[in-house]
Amino acid sequence: MRRDRAADAADGHPVLCVRELGGERDVEACVDVLAQVHKADGYPVNWPADPGAWLTGTASFGAWAAELDGRIVGHVSLAPHAGGDVAPGLWSARAGVDVRTTAVVGRLFVAPDARGHGIGALLMGRATREARARELHPVLDVVSSDASAAALYERLGWQLLDVVEQEWQPGQRVTLRCYAAPPAD
Repeated sequence: MRRDRAADAADGHPVLCVRELGGERDVEACVDVLAQVHKADGYPVNWPADPGAWLTGTASFGAWAAELDGRIVGHVSLAPHAGGDVAPGLWSARAGVDVRTTAVVGRLFVAPDARGHGIGALLMGRATREARARELHPVLDVVSSDASAAALYERLGWQLLDVVEQEWQPGQRVTLRCYAAPPAD
């Protein structure tokens, strides 16, 4: 299992790593963190009937957990384009390539009590590296009311493709900000 380390335990500093999402215990820990995030931030907007399946169901390219001092505090996944995603179509039209050349970064969250350690950026970096290793361009959609997530993506150099409205269910219209990763180095 590959781990991306951001800090060491020397001198009492917290140990932070990003690793592949493991088995059921990891998923349960991620669901617990997701519940904290939902309560604090309203993400996800619609709480899933089966949050464990929601986390793992679309992550066919991979999913990663962030650990801070041995406790799971964050998650991100990477998936192929699915019908509900807007950013893949926007990116492929802009770049003049097939939509299948994109990978969707999703299910990104960090526990409210673990923020400020660069965990979101580490998770984004891990998903982006995986997409690039597959020769895919990473993209994502985010609800426009999630200003802190949008600020993170922009700080990381992601390009805003468009702001669009989408109907998620009857009577529920959401505004999405659609982003694409910066070009690979």
